[in-house]
Amino acid sequence: MKRTTITMDGYGRVAVPSDTANVWMSEMELVKLFYVIAPILRAAIRAVHKSGVLKPYEVERRIKLTNGYYSEVYSLSMVVALAFRINTSNAVMVRNALLERLCLRKERQILLFSMGSRPSCRC
Repeated sequence: MKRTTITMDGYGRVAVPSDTANVWMSEMELVKLFYVIAPILRAAIRAVHKSGVLKPYEVERRIKLTNGYYSEVYSLSMVVALAFRINTSNAVMVRNALLERLCLRKERQILLFSMGSRPSCRC
């Protein structure tokens, strides 16, 4: 499984990959991203599951590591839910980056002009 992650550099710049369908992050990656300890992250994940917003079978997967062990990874939906659930400065930066990417998405607009000599409307 090819997967990508959301990263943050030392200056607080959040890098969200363009291929959002393959965003799957492990617990340790989420701990580093949100700058929280693992028990707080696990409690937030349990709270999201308990609320019924996201089902575990929709947002969790187990991937096999190179050493033969398995790791639990979480989808972009869970990362977004955790960004709104956890209250740290890093979570605020992730929230802002995700909202900026969503709201400031530029779409093409096509305008059609008629360059004919006859007016189309005779009032």
